[in-house]
Amino acid sequence: MRSNTLALLAAGSGLALLLSACGNNSANPGTGNQAGSGTAAPGGTGVKVGVILPDTKSSARWESFDRPLLDKALKAAGIEPIIQNAEGDTGKFSTIADSMISQGVKVLMITNLSDESGAAIERKAKNAAIPVIDYDRLSLGGSADYYVSFNNTKVGQLQGQGLVECLKGKANPQIIQINGGPEDNNATLFKNGALSVLKPKYDAGEFKLSGDQAIAKWDNQLGNTTFQQLLTANGGKVDGVLAANDGLAGAVITALKKAGLAGQVPVTGQDATEDGLAAILRGEQCMTVLKPIDQEANAAAQLAIALAKGDKAAADKLATSTERDPKGNRDVKSVLLTPELINKDNVKKATDSGFVKVADVCKGDLAEKCKQAGITK
Repeated sequence: MRSNTLALLAAGSGLALLLSACGNNSANPGTGNQAGSGTAAPGGTGVKVGVILPDTKSSARWESFDRPLLDKALKAAGIEPIIQNAEGDTGKFSTIADSMISQGVKVLMITNLSDESGAAIERKAKNAAIPVIDYDRLSLGGSADYYVSFNNTKVGQLQGQGLVECLKGKANPQIIQINGGPEDNNATLFKNGALSVLKPKYDAGEFKLSGDQAIAKWDNQLGNTTFQQLLTANGGKVDGVLAANDGLAGAVITALKKAGLAGQVPVTGQDATEDGLAAILRGEQCMTVLKPIDQEANAAAQLAIALAKGDKAAADKLATSTERDPKGNRDVKSVLLTPELINKDNVKKATDSGFVKVADVCKGDLAEKCKQAGITK
């Protein structure tokens, strides 16, 4: 897997327009049941692009960030976006896709709920000669024409490296791993990346793996319950937790508070959410991973715009990386963006990115901690 750079995304002159259209991450989120996102911008072509988001529970990002960013970028190019959320229901996911195909969308962009659900929709789209973009998650065994995401193996490596750094000086630490949903290929990549750092330490006896569990559908409540069970099974002992994202990290921290261990046990995360950054400032979470969604949405929108206009050559110029689909035995043309590790030393970088509002993080007991971190409103 080769990591793409932002410089490559700037290759097309259209990116400047997309960036200006998508610069405001604070746009009001749509509801999960919203049927679409309006009509084409004035003077638009009436060309439609369908976008199916996965759910509203696994992460706040889908409705708070991805929807408004994609909506604005597509409209800025005169494209009519039809954006819907499957609410975690594979049946609804399929029904939405059928509707979009019948409406004559020129491009279909999906974030799958499982490899099977994604691949099934992609077969229907291919039969209708509609190009598909896998957004954020690759559908293994599918037939998507393009894939846009971050270098997810690198995300996991950063989590592993962050945990090792947070445990520096701790002799023979006991680790519990709370991994993402097994139905999500990204979760596999995150874990593989983390294990590239941690497994040599497990094998050498430097670290001890005391618990390891995947959490179906990234369900935070299940993550909390599972972690409590693993902690109890290990005699209430844990020195570090590899949690796959900020939502699961929060679930773990809740359990650690109950056990009187919050702030004493380093916990990893991912997504640089408001809650994750707040936990880092409080000393309850040791790191997260910043994946600027505006960059991902801009790249996907630019690909969709090129494909909607029938300009495959322009799309290929953007997708300069490839991602291997082992199930489909093929390489998928990809845009793979670069993630960044965020900890207490550089948490300001996450707020400076505009991904979250300073006011949403630096409130209440965190106002003073934000000042100490150099974060100002």
